[in-house]
Amino acid sequence: MATETSLIRKITVFLEMIKFSHTVFALPFALTGALLAANGLPSGRQVLWIVLAMAGARTAAMGLNRLIDAEIDARNPRTANRAIPAGLIGKGATLVFIVAATLLLLFAATMLNPLCLKLAPIAIFFLVLYSFCKRFTALAHVVLGLCLAAAPMGAWVAIRGSIDTPALILGGIVLFWVAGFDILYALQDLEFDRAAGLHSIPVALGVKGSLRAARLFHLVMLGLLFWLFVTMHLGVLFLVGILVATAMLLYEHLLLRNGNLDKLDAAFFNMNGYISIAILAFTAADLLVRWP
Repeated sequence: MATETSLIRKITVFLEMIKFSHTVFALPFALTGALLAANGLPSGRQVLWIVLAMAGARTAAMGLNRLIDAEIDARNPRTANRAIPAGLIGKGATLVFIVAATLLLLFAATMLNPLCLKLAPIAIFFLVLYSFCKRFTALAHVVLGLCLAAAPMGAWVAIRGSIDTPALILGGIVLFWVAGFDILYALQDLEFDRAAGLHSIPVALGVKGSLRAARLFHLVMLGLLFWLFVTMHLGVLFLVGILVATAMLLYEHLLLRNGNLDKLDAAFFNMNGYISIAILAFTAADLLVRWP
């Protein structure tokens, strides 16, 4: 009983450490990719394995990030209370969870189609690469965007068994969306990163430059959403979804317009969660209602 309780506690600590609840950022885009690839509802089996692959990939990625950055996190006052530096979970246990999550990703890819399995190692490579990027490049935000872009692209491949233009556009949408909000998130570590010799767009451009870069990235995201609308001949409901996402992004940037990070949680967590869910909802409505 004691061993079982200890295991449950470790799992709980690990899930909290990797912020499993933040799967809301990328999972809706994965489901959006599946809906668009199927031009409607995919099968329940396909959705199940897409969700499991997504959960495995994100869990492995966040676990790796926490493991690789443990020493840096321990020196940063904002992150010193994370599970590994705080001694709530050991590196060995974290590694076990990472391996399990990676195996889940590979098994789910196997259950989808051969191309998914062939592409899975490429996704894993970028998941590992991201955790080292801030040690040598300010483009870590873009690499993170690439990692999450795999969600809708992988879902498309899971349904179609091929990589097509709409899948690449979907990947670009997520890439620029994630890179943009990650720049904003990185602002809170600006002084620490400078002192520690770490790289980021805030370190390279400062607060004002970072705000401009994030706005530019999100403008590109909106442009790609419109390109997807045109390329896939989507209807008015998807267009409404683009307008809703635009309004949310505008509000997010207004919250941080003066570099005031007091409202970062609202701008980062709330708005971006709402954006991904809104795009999924309007995509589903457009495809299922068939309102031209």
